[in-house]
Amino acid sequence: MFTLNCKGRLLVVEKPLVMGIINATPDSFYQESRFTGKDRILEQAEKMLKEGADILDIGGQSTRPGSDFISTDEELKRVIPAIEAIMNKNPLSFISIDTFNSIVVAEAVAAGACIVNDISGGAMDTEMIRTVSALRVPYVLMHMKGIPKTMQQNPFYENVTREVLDFFISKVNVLKNSGITDIIIDPGFGFGKTIEHNFELLKNLSVFKIIEKPILLGVSRKSTIYKTLGITAEDALNGTTVLNTVGLLNGASILRVHDVKEAREAVSLFCAMQK
Repeated sequence: MFTLNCKGRLLVVEKPLVMGIINATPDSFYQESRFTGKDRILEQAEKMLKEGADILDIGGQSTRPGSDFISTDEELKRVIPAIEAIMNKNPLSFISIDTFNSIVVAEAVAAGACIVNDISGGAMDTEMIRTVSALRVPYVLMHMKGIPKTMQQNPFYENVTREVLDFFISKVNVLKNSGITDIIIDPGFGFGKTIEHNFELLKNLSVFKIIEKPILLGVSRKSTIYKTLGITAEDALNGTTVLNTVGLLNGASILRVHDVKEAREAVSLFCAMQK
């Protein structure tokens, strides 16, 4: 069991949690996950909460392969009103801000977010680690090779599991020394990794338990699923459930998903099997 101190409220990871993805963007890879305008975002947030989401993950930057970055001002315009609207209507929500920008982190936490989900592991903003430490909120540490614009251009590893594990061991120590103790690790499926790398990481997911931190699994509707099956992201729900189940069996603590209801059912069946 893990506990995360979210601005004075404890989020207990006693059984696997479900994190619902809300992309406040017009260009995320999965069309049905794109929500613009605070009313649409609030509607989707309430739907996810009713379906059993433990965390809502809100992001204003598309980080799909080949994507370009938007300005800080534009990112703030996309996420801050949305966070405020959700918190006004659902004040007990646990909101994660999906960003690699420390300015956005500070504004989002002030608006009500209580977890930081950073795809860059602090590498794209030198102020990120200091900011998270000062705010005393949990931090999702993700592994990524390169940046979204170029990360899928022939990524190479001698041993992907070992290299990602070494990254976590080193970076968790850095975070702890910086005063960040509530850490979630994310192997970064699809972020500078081939389909083969992703399957290797999923197969070896239990190895990352050695870090003794919650493990976040983010495979929802990604190309590893739909390219392997010869379908589209729109048709990849069943494949997502299959890989989420494999992840649960291999030690995943949090499922980051577009489809909350189906992920919650997978968690419920997994927990029933453990009794």
